[in-house]
Amino acid sequence: MRIDPSVYVIADRAFGRGRPLENLVTAAVAGGATMVQLREKEWSAGRVVEAGRWLLEVTRRAGVPLIVNDRVDIALAIGADGVHLGPDDLPVGDARLLLGPEKIIGASAATVEEALAAQAEGANYVGVGSVFPTSSKPDAGDAIGVEPLTRIKAAVEIAVVAIGGITHANAALAIRAGADGVAVISAVIGADDVAGATRRLMEAVRAARG
Repeated sequence: MRIDPSVYVIADRAFGRGRPLENLVTAAVAGGATMVQLREKEWSAGRVVEAGRWLLEVTRRAGVPLIVNDRVDIALAIGADGVHLGPDDLPVGDARLLLGPEKIIGASAATVEEALAAQAEGANYVGVGSVFPTSSKPDAGDAIGVEPLTRIKAAVEIAVVAIGGITHANAALAIRAGADGVAVISAVIGADDVAGATRRLMEAVRAARG
């Protein structure tokens, strides 16, 4: 499945300053987000399912894939377009067996070895990071910088998405290093103007591509 991770917005209500998740995603999609991930670690499964079904209506109308963070069962329940898996989640190969060949599966990676393993198991993209220091993911560890993006992009055939501390100011560095796109939380979800922040990020990505 072809994906466009140019501006991959991770919707996490914790960074939305009290605004409804649905409003944040609607604005991000209006601003040109090319992928959206539902990331709600504090909610019950039932509440995530309810929110996911609503968000799926928004993203489907725009032709933007909706990815569920961590939970293969929730992705299946709502008919989401895919799932993103971290190192402590269901292995990519098992998720592929459950989701089938058409769904999008992303996997977190920080090294060439991890990226190659994810590709071999059936991932469509790897999220590489944390590229820059970030407060959005307390468990992200130390920033790895942009050099691993170049090495990983040279080693794999699937998409490479830079994540962690991405802002309008440094997105171009990640793209020039080899990333196919950037994944953001606070730079968009925490912005006063979510749609405008998304548009500016897309402009930075396009400019970096020349």
